[in-house]
This record gives sequence, structure tokens and C-alpha cells, in this order.
Amino acid sequence: MTSFARHAIPGIVEIVPQRHGDDRGFFSETYRQSEFEKQGIRIDWVQDNQSISVNAGTIRGLHFQSPPLAQHKLVRVLRGAIYDVALDIRKGSPHFGDWVGVVISAAKWNQLLIPAGFAHGFMTIEPETEVLYKVSEYWSHEHEGTIRWDDPDLAISWPALDSPPTLSGKDATAPLFRDVDSPFVFEGGQ
Repeated sequence: MTSFARHAIPGIVEIVPQRHGDDRGFFSETYRQSEFEKQGIRIDWVQDNQSISVNAGTIRGLHFQSPPLAQHKLVRVLRGAIYDVALDIRKGSPHFGDWVGVVISAAKWNQLLIPAGFAHGFMTIEPETEVLYKVSEYWSHEHEGTIRWDDPDLAISWPALDSPPTLSGKDATAPLFRDVDSPFVFEGGQ
């Protein structure tokens, strides 16, 4: 049976699908809609994204996509491990500017559900890490936004690195959180 663990910020859910193993290896249903619906989670996924990061210390994020194309994400690791971060950017939220960080790995077989209204990013903590994630809206360049991964005001506890992180140009020049006018408004409940 799949386990669902809710984190300190409502809406962030860590999921561990059951694995059925034998001498051949294992089988796992990594997503089963009915199990999610039993937990009150109903999301229509439209796209799967996959990335491979060669170096440990590769950072992707913090990214979000604005309404009306805001994205829910379900993130898992096929190989290696990441430190995954979800930052609440919903204006008026009691958790506005707060973040959750979770190690997601192929060994732990866990996933993280990140709802729309959160910026998302991760740092690889093993080389050759492969990440797969579902999204609820198609990617749109016109709706994408970024927040600086190492913003001192956010004080995200990223894993320590022996060398500078590997970043895209977009992530290296992302604005600070205080300079981003979030398009999200907290609507209560979650």
C-alpha cells in the first residue's frame, strides 16, 4: 500500500509507493489515481518531464509557472538522489516564504507532491542523478518564473558542497524572493 505523509506546510505530501520484490528485482505502481483520490488528491497530469544531472551539486530552480498555467508537480528520482525544496509563494498564506526540504532518492523510493503556488527546485546530491516528474499544465515560457536558489532571506538549508554548484544561466541570475511579485494568492484550506 502506498504511504502518504503530510509535511508542515499543508499541501506538501511525501509519497512512498509499495514495492513488490522477488529474485528478479521488484515491481511498483509509482502512481495510481485511485490511491491519490482516497487521500483527497485529484490532479489531472498532462506532461512528464525527465532530467539527468551529471554532477552532484547541480541545482535546478527555484521555478514556478504562473496562472492560468500554474503547475502541480509530482517529483521522483529514478537514479541517484536530490534535495528537493518547495517554497510557499502564495500571498496571504500563513506559510508565505516558508519552505520544505526533502531528500528524494531511488533508494528511498519516495516522491514529493508540490501544489501550484509553490516555487520548486532541487540539488543533486549524487552524480548521474535522473529525475522524473509529472506536471498538471504544459510548460509555457511566457508563464515561467524563477527565484534565486541561495536567497539569504529564505535561508534554505541546502546540502554543503565541496565546489561551486552547477547552474543554468537563468538560475544563476534569478531575482531574490523579495523582488518577485508572486502571482499566487492563498485561498485558505491548503
